[in-house]
Amino acid sequence: MKRTFRMMLAAACMGSGFAKENAGTLDTALSVFREGVVEAKDVAGAVTVVGSKERVLSSGATGLADIANKRPMKTDSVAWIASMSKPVTGVAVMMMVEEGRISLDDPVAKYLPEFKDLKDAEGKEVTVTVAQCMSHTAGLQDLTKEEEMGLSTLDQVMKLTATRPVKFAPGTKWAYCQTGINVGGRIVEVVSQQNFADFLEKRLFGPLGMKDTSFYPNADQVARLALAYKKTDVGLEVEVPRVLAGKEYGDTSRYPRANGGLFSTAEDFSKFLAMVLNGGEANGQNFLKPESIQEMTKSRTDGLEKVGFVEGNAYGIGWIRVVNPGGVTASLSPGSYGHGGAYGTQAWIDPVKDRYSVLIIQHTNIGNGDNSALRGKFQQAAGK
Repeated sequence: MKRTFRMMLAAACMGSGFAKENAGTLDTALSVFREGVVEAKDVAGAVTVVGSKERVLSSGATGLADIANKRPMKTDSVAWIASMSKPVTGVAVMMMVEEGRISLDDPVAKYLPEFKDLKDAEGKEVTVTVAQCMSHTAGLQDLTKEEEMGLSTLDQVMKLTATRPVKFAPGTKWAYCQTGINVGGRIVEVVSQQNFADFLEKRLFGPLGMKDTSFYPNADQVARLALAYKKTDVGLEVEVPRVLAGKEYGDTSRYPRANGGLFSTAEDFSKFLAMVLNGGEANGQNFLKPESIQEMTKSRTDGLEKVGFVEGNAYGIGWIRVVNPGGVTASLSPGSYGHGGAYGTQAWIDPVKDRYSVLIIQHTNIGNGDNSALRGKFQQAAGK
C-alpha cells in the first residue's frame, strides 16, 4: 500500500504512525490561501505544510510547477529554498559545538588561519568570532556575483573574503551578510574533515530521510523542479535560479553555499523542522540537545544598530527570532524562529503553539522578504 506523506513524515520524525487529521479549519484556511494566490496570479503554484512535533496537521499543493507544460505543483515538488539554508547551517555548527570541536566565542582565525590578517578600513587588525559570523554581526563584506561565479570551494570563498576590510567593528552592528554564514559552513568542513555537502548528507539529510534536499539536484529532482517565475505586466515569466551561477543543477563545481544554496521540498523541510521542534530528536536519534537549540535560536542582536532589519525580529545562529510579533509574524508567538528564502519560501517554528509551518513557492518579485503581504497571508492561514 502506498504510504502518504503524513505517514512517511511520522516514520521519519517520531518512529510511529500519525493519525490522519480530519479536514478542518486549518486545512480550509490553507487551501483558500493557496488557491487565492494562484488565482490572483501572484504565484504559479504553492505548497503548504503545517505540523506539530507529533504529526502533520495539514499539507497540500495548488497550481502549477511548470506553466508551459501544465505540470502540477505537488508536495514533493523541488524548489530552491535559498536562505532557508541558513538554519540548516546553524544546526550543523551547533552539532560541532556539542561535540566540542567548535566554540561559538572562538575567533574564526582559530579554524581559518587566513582570518588572522583580517583588517578594518584603516588597516588595523580585527578579530571576528564564530557567533558574530553566524548572526550577521561580524561586518564582513560579501562577494560580488562575478567573483562568486569563479569560485568552486568554500575554502576559496574564505581566502578571498579575508582580504576585504570589515565594514564596521565586529559586534557593534547588525547587517545581513551572506559570507558570514559561509564562514560557518567552512569551519564545519575543517573540523569534520568533510565537504560541507557531504557532512549535511551524512549527519542530517540521510538520517532524517530528507532524500530530496541537496546543493546539487539530480535528474529525478530536476524533473520535479518548481520553476521560478517573475511577475510582469504581461504575466509570469520564467527565471533561472541565480544560485546556479551559470552552471547546471547537478554541477558540483559550484561551491556548497551554506548561506543559501540548498534545494528541497516541503516534505523534506518539514522533517528538519519537526526534529528541531521536538528538541533535536527524530528517528530515535539525538541530533541536538534542547539546550543547544535554545543557544542557537536566542537573540544575539539585542542593543545593536540594525541595518535593513525587520522590526520585531532578532537574529541567532543562522535563525531569525521573533521578539515582538507584528505584521507578517502577528500570528506567531514571541520566541518563534525560522527563516525565509529569496524566491518566497518560508519556514517558522512556534514552540509555544507546538507548531511549524512551511511555504514553498518560486517567485522573484513578490515583495521584500518577511515584509511581503503574501507571506503575511500564509502565516495568518497557518495560525488557524
